[in-house]
Amino acid sequence: MAAKGFFISKAVGVVGIILGAGAVATIIVLSVAYSQEKSKNVEVNPTTTTTTGVPVTTPALNEPWHQYRLPDSILPDSYEVTLWPRLTENSVGLYIFTGDSEVTFRCVKETDLILIHSNKLNLTVNGNSKLATLTAEDGSMPPAITDTWLEVRTQYLVVKLNGNLKVGQRYVLRTDFTGELADDLGGFYRSVYMEDGVEKVVATTQMQPTDARKAFPCFDEPAMKAIFNITLIHPRGTVGLSNGMDIETVNVTIDKMEVTRTKFAPTPKMSTYLLAFIVSDYDYIQAMEGDVSIRIFARRKAIAAGQGEYALNVTGPILKFFETYYNATYPLKKSDQIALPDFNAGAMENWGLITYRETALLYDPDVSSNGNKERIATIIAHELAHMWFGNLVTLKWWNDLWLNEGFASYVEYLGADYAEPAWGVKDLIVLGDVHRVFAVDALASSHPLSSKEEEIQRPEQISELFDAISYSKGASVLRMLSNFLSEDVFVIGLSTYLNQFAFSNTVYTDLWNHLQAAAEKTGTKLPATVHDIMNRWVLQMGFPVVSIDTATGTVTQQHFLLDPDSVVDRPSEFNYTWYVPITWQKNSVKGADFWLLEKSDLNNDLKTTSADQWVLANLNVAGYYRVKYDDANYARLQNQLTMAHELIPVINRAQLIDDAFNLARAKLVPTTLPLEMTKYLNNEREYMPWESALDNLDFFYLMFDRTEIYGLLQTYIMKQVEPLFNHYKDITADWTKVPERHTDQYNQVNALRMACSTGIEACTDLVTKWYGSWMNNTQNNPIHPNLRSVVYCSAIAAGGVKEWDHGWKMFKEATIAIEQDKLRAALACASQPWLLNRYLEYTLKPDMIQYLEYTLKPDMIRKQDATSTIVYIANNVVGQPLAWDFMRANWVYIFNEYGGGSFSFSNLINGVTKRFSTEFELKQLQQFKQDYADVGFGSGTLAVEQSIERTQANIKWVAENKVIVETWLKSAISP
Repeated sequence: MAAKGFFISKAVGVVGIILGAGAVATIIVLSVAYSQEKSKNVEVNPTTTTTTGVPVTTPALNEPWHQYRLPDSILPDSYEVTLWPRLTENSVGLYIFTGDSEVTFRCVKETDLILIHSNKLNLTVNGNSKLATLTAEDGSMPPAITDTWLEVRTQYLVVKLNGNLKVGQRYVLRTDFTGELADDLGGFYRSVYMEDGVEKVVATTQMQPTDARKAFPCFDEPAMKAIFNITLIHPRGTVGLSNGMDIETVNVTIDKMEVTRTKFAPTPKMSTYLLAFIVSDYDYIQAMEGDVSIRIFARRKAIAAGQGEYALNVTGPILKFFETYYNATYPLKKSDQIALPDFNAGAMENWGLITYRETALLYDPDVSSNGNKERIATIIAHELAHMWFGNLVTLKWWNDLWLNEGFASYVEYLGADYAEPAWGVKDLIVLGDVHRVFAVDALASSHPLSSKEEEIQRPEQISELFDAISYSKGASVLRMLSNFLSEDVFVIGLSTYLNQFAFSNTVYTDLWNHLQAAAEKTGTKLPATVHDIMNRWVLQMGFPVVSIDTATGTVTQQHFLLDPDSVVDRPSEFNYTWYVPITWQKNSVKGADFWLLEKSDLNNDLKTTSADQWVLANLNVAGYYRVKYDDANYARLQNQLTMAHELIPVINRAQLIDDAFNLARAKLVPTTLPLEMTKYLNNEREYMPWESALDNLDFFYLMFDRTEIYGLLQTYIMKQVEPLFNHYKDITADWTKVPERHTDQYNQVNALRMACSTGIEACTDLVTKWYGSWMNNTQNNPIHPNLRSVVYCSAIAAGGVKEWDHGWKMFKEATIAIEQDKLRAALACASQPWLLNRYLEYTLKPDMIQYLEYTLKPDMIRKQDATSTIVYIANNVVGQPLAWDFMRANWVYIFNEYGGGSFSFSNLINGVTKRFSTEFELKQLQQFKQDYADVGFGSGTLAVEQSIERTQANIKWVAENKVIVETWLKSAISP
């Protein structure tokens, strides 16, 4: 397979020979027609030609239409939009939609220019070459349109006038348009599924961040809020949905076609990125929460099977929780939630019509694990949190995205905890967000939470912000803020903020103002203002490591870098110091909280006075920082872990492990320190410490699973995990019962996964027996849903082509997306390279040049799942080099097919390269960056830099630690 360009598979060649030249000619005709029609409907003219076809000289790139931000001369008030998606192919094999839009806007500054976003739309107005018409709302004569064109690079419809618009006057701009209802997962797009052997098409949307302009011309910036009046024309028998309630549904005949026209209630004043409109053959279930209608929409068979019941049951309580939490009534009459077969994100908070992947909304107790259930509850809570924070009050520009997504990522745990109080889910933010983002934010290539507005202009720059920093660091620092203010004070400030700015836009400092006012009102004492404290966490990247010397009581802070030799070239006005809230205890006695405000301070309370007295800081990991101790305190803590680990809180046991491993990578403590800390794990039964240890030991596997140290590592982990494996065997009555506690169910999976992967025969025998029973009777799967992911993976890894083919068959036949996801991940666990190579080929949809094969073998893996499947394969040591070669060879295709704005590009690049630890791999990575510089990396641009930095750090780490780790492991596993 060539690195660039097209390829024709062997299957295409063979079938082509059989069917002969006639078929090939047909393919060529279709391909040409496809290209022509796509060009006609989607592509737009460059600015070097006016709409009348007269060539013009391209001016310097300093005109308003060359800028990515809209001018501030006009503001939209309302839209009237009618859309008609076609759910069947036209004569040349395209799905299209048609529509018209009238936007009423106010002139606030004199201007003779209208700029409105439009991307991949073919615009006409009754054959008018001007692309748009303009009228004045009061009936007067507006300035005449002198020229219109589509500016491709900045995605504008440009309308030039022969005079100025009048300040204070309202005008109406009308456009008619045609667009492709493509399968690109952005804007107005199509999703396809099979039901009862019939292919069905859903017309659906994903506007965030900059794709509303692909559905209709609009002022597509978050501050350009307006009221939207949406009308959908759709096939009879289908259901039309939008943000508002449907207020009129009538059957009509248009162009001799019998269709239904559904008109929706006007939306509140809102941003374009929150718009949604969907046409489907779905069914729904419904409940009321007070005066609010809650509906869950999904495929008819999914609804009939009861897969929407759990989402329906938790949505009402979570919605009511947030009304109380925000002290603000939910502002809409309905909360629709819909599960889509094809959806690039996990979910999207469209106001009143939230869209989800099927795996994020549908629950079936026969196939869904407790992890699936938790994910559904937390994602629903995340999206419902946005109904106020993000939708009602919206950040002015995308540079403050972190506050929107970080806030929802924090309070999703609160909402889920309210719905499922027995789970103890609030603690899991430490593993899911705090520890997760520490790994990224400890790199010199990290970035601050808040960017400067002028630094975020282009759509791909905006998409790049949807990363772990915005979500997980945002959640972590807001949790810290809530903790040191107290939650009561936090929600007072939040409530006044939401009520003051309802239906308008803010910047993040507006929230600081309200939290400061709440602190002052309640008499909460702080060492500085909320602004001064939080700006250090928001405006500079990274986080501190706080060092505590228990012999002297000295406390210091420094910028924590995973690679201490890396160069930080991003300046900070705060010199990488933070205002750090320190919580601590001495043995079981909690000490008084204090603030570290400088590089160094002294706190005599932290001195230890006896040989068995230890200090533990950052209780419950409420603060966004790591902690390092003196050697003597580490020895006392390790002794406590060995003798009676329960005296140290569970979260802090996880923290001690995670901090120690990362401090060692940063050369602040010896590499043997965290390894010594893992020795107590043979007595540990709690999930959080085990998960923390396994997450960190995964780095050792990545660095050493291609070396002779792998065998030693396996032997040591086996020794530590065997007691845990036997523990779960005992408490589940030989694997026949489900552990009662939520986190015990998670740790049972860890026990099985590590026991099987380290070669404990009893585990391998168990999973192969279960999988074999299922192969012999596919109608009766004996594997509990909680255990399916690990059992499928372990059995396929231990097996061969027979086990893989069974997994693939079950994947293709599965009607529930959650089950498909488990099998899709497990298929990447195969040990045979040829199976993994074949699986990689399944991830990419055949090109039109492979049209013949495509008609015989449709998409193997859905587009939304392609990049994550490649990463799954790369996680397998056998598959990693295959995935790397595959990604490089197909980068042009992947980039063009998925678009430069795909959120998954950073995950793909990081996932495929995370094992890199040799000079050869570094050179390959640098060559990859050079080879495709002209193509680009879109939202993965920063990920390329981070991968290079990580690889360089890995190379040094292996060189410095290989012998140390080998020596320690030999000692630890000796009798």
